[in-house]
Amino acid sequence: MSAGAVVMMIVTIAIVWGGLVAGVLYLRRHPDEVEDESETGL
Repeated sequence: MSAGAVVMMIVTIAIVWGGLVAGVLYLRRHPDEVEDESETGL
């Protein structure tokens, strides 16, 4: 692989894993609230 291809691969991997880490951190700080089924009337 050429140097350019390696750099692009590293940048792409960093973007994907960075997004995953950012999503996990966001959900840890702002967890989804679970609705009670009895309140929804279903």
